[in-house]
Amino acid sequence: MRTARTWAVALTGVDGHLVEIEADVSNQTPGFKIVGLPDKALGEAAQRVHNAVTNAQLELTRRRLTVNLSPASLPKHGSGFDLGIAISAVATGGVLDAASIARTVHIGELGLDGRVRPVAGVLPAVFAAARAGFDRVVVPYANEAEARLVPGMEVRAATTLAEVAMWHGADVAVAEVEPVDAETPPAPSTDPPDLADVVGQEEAVDAMIAAAAGGHHLLMSGPPGAGKTMLARRLPGILPRLTDDEALEVASVRSLSGAAVTVLDDLPPLEAPHHSASVAALVGGGSRTVRPGAIVRAHRGILFLDEAAEFSRVALDALRQPLESGSIEIDRAGFRARFPARFQLVLATNPCPCGNYGVRGAECICPPVAIRRYAARLSGPLRDRIDIDLQVARVSASRATSSRRSGVSTADAAARVSAARTRAAERWAKTPWRRNGEVSGAWLRQGELRLPRGVRAPLDRALERGQLTLRGYDRVLRLAWTMADLSGVDMPGVDELGRALFLKRGLIA
Repeated sequence: MRTARTWAVALTGVDGHLVEIEADVSNQTPGFKIVGLPDKALGEAAQRVHNAVTNAQLELTRRRLTVNLSPASLPKHGSGFDLGIAISAVATGGVLDAASIARTVHIGELGLDGRVRPVAGVLPAVFAAARAGFDRVVVPYANEAEARLVPGMEVRAATTLAEVAMWHGADVAVAEVEPVDAETPPAPSTDPPDLADVVGQEEAVDAMIAAAAGGHHLLMSGPPGAGKTMLARRLPGILPRLTDDEALEVASVRSLSGAAVTVLDDLPPLEAPHHSASVAALVGGGSRTVRPGAIVRAHRGILFLDEAAEFSRVALDALRQPLESGSIEIDRAGFRARFPARFQLVLATNPCPCGNYGVRGAECICPPVAIRRYAARLSGPLRDRIDIDLQVARVSASRATSSRRSGVSTADAAARVSAARTRAAERWAKTPWRRNGEVSGAWLRQGELRLPRGVRAPLDRALERGQLTLRGYDRVLRLAWTMADLSGVDMPGVDELGRALFLKRGLIA
């Protein structure tokens, strides 16, 4: 046999592309050459494969061996192609079943001793193989649990290259070696803290429930110690649990990030990057291999930016496009990576650098220009994409020392959110949307569910006065529909619209 073929997967973002690995032997100057637009890590695979094959008691040809990764125009990154390259190279000697390797996808890095090492992104890679019609995949031993999350795939977990070769018909002894383990996976998410622990913030709790019910973005402004972080960390608990498909999306992102994935977690993720985070840390980046940023890891969950005004303005403005589109595309020389980024944004900020501006009984030492500059760090276009602008005050001493807890528990709030989302999903069943926060503004303004003129009159006046932009107008409409769903009415009335106007920016029409 002069030519042998098998398959691997190239990842660009969350998108996987099947790559055909062709190995060919020719009567030229002896050597081992990999072609097909490999990166540096993949170009070094020739030496790793040569040593791994030798230490696995297998043989490579002594003639010219050329390995082609097709399609050649698709950039390939990383060491996950090692196993496929080794199998195709060994198969040119006729010792492996050509039909068996041709219908199998191989994913894994090789150590010099022949052991198969884990790689990142196995879950989306196996998904891509399943979508392409393959039903058998070989993965590293440490990635077995992750690969088995994909239904309908025959998963074989490999410890060594010799073991894989034996599966394909090679007559080789398989030595017992210690498998290479991945990092210890994090413990499954526990239930978030209870909303009933919040004291004296009834309006803030109601706003959180509205944000969860419609998938609305939220900004909380208030002095230190008012409970902004406490409220934000309880938001995932009142969101609906993830469906199986959504949990698989979240797990795929975790896999791309290099985290070990063993089970599906149905709790919406919460990402809370530090305010020193760069643009690349928020949206993702990298020169050769693009890694998902915080907004991608928050997909289907919450992105919480505490001390939002301390983030760089460039980093905050980078959120504007994914907030609208629900995805992020990162362009690099020669390739483009796409990641899902449908997250719910929660911002928390102080009113001024010292935090005491407007606080009763406290002294603000900030000059007026510093207060204006601090508030301007959240740009107008970013604020315009916020549905709920909430002022949070400090709790009084009488409430703080009272033994009476909040009347709303996480279970109660989650039930209200679930009922409201069910009403919204039924209403939008014939449209591409399921949550009020996703509905097109033009459809709300001009579609068949357009509000009567008398109901939307306060909103029209706010637009005419310049208190709202057209984008803000649409966001108030979405929020009004959420208030209607929480109230159990079929269509927003003046009360629901007035409440939405107030939550948007404290507007009094």
